[in-house]
Amino acid sequence: MSRKFTWFNATALTLGFAFLYIPMIVLVVYSFNESKLVTVWAGFSTKWYGELFRNQAFLDAAWVTLKVAVMSSTLATVLGTMAAYVLVRAGRFHGRTLFSGMIYAPLVMPEVITGLSLLLLFISLNIPRGVFTIVLAHTTFSMCYVSVVVSSRLASFDRSLEEAALDLGCTPFDAFRSVTLPVIAPAVISGWLLAFTLSLDDLVIASFTSGPSSTTLPIKIFSAVRLGVSPEINALSTIMIAIVTVGVITASLMSKRALVKRQRDEQRAFQQ
Repeated sequence: MSRKFTWFNATALTLGFAFLYIPMIVLVVYSFNESKLVTVWAGFSTKWYGELFRNQAFLDAAWVTLKVAVMSSTLATVLGTMAAYVLVRAGRFHGRTLFSGMIYAPLVMPEVITGLSLLLLFISLNIPRGVFTIVLAHTTFSMCYVSVVVSSRLASFDRSLEEAALDLGCTPFDAFRSVTLPVIAPAVISGWLLAFTLSLDDLVIASFTSGPSSTTLPIKIFSAVRLGVSPEINALSTIMIAIVTVGVITASLMSKRALVKRQRDEQRAFQQ
């Protein structure tokens, strides 16, 4: 059923988008400000982008953040997909409740508790804090999000396709690789992007598990903001917004192309 257009719906939608995106637009505009004062417009300039790329501390923090985000999101996607497959396909088994509780616990656990518990774990195991510990920490709390996204797609998956592949001689692994994985690929990609965004944005857990030589970008920005917002931070935030926007658009196009290709293949299979 189609809903009628009302001024209340239009106003609520406009105010909602304005609340979300006007601060970002203002930040992007003031990143091209000539003045060093972020609240005073003094003309158009791109000099703060040049200053940003000459700031080695920000560049090092950005490299650490990207490295951690890529590694943790990839590892979280693999583990989260495996956990989702077990929860959906394994049925009832001994310890299922405990297993699902451990998977979904980080969803409701405060980040301070998660970061502190991981810090105590790394100290008790004599693991030096650095990039490795941040990757483990980010994987721990982001794999549950991947598991939720992938399990919702697996729950609606038509298992007759796998059964047909098994009847044609495929092994269970080949059936998963050739049939199941291409179908759930949009959900897997969405889970990876969600894990990447969570890792890129994390401050609390990274502050507990990072070391002196592994400062992430959110920690660096938070430390710099306490002394006052500089135009370099506006420029850096604008670049991050652009990267995230391009990534979301690219992932959406890839998911749409995969869906169209899958529908076309299904139509060809039915025609044959």
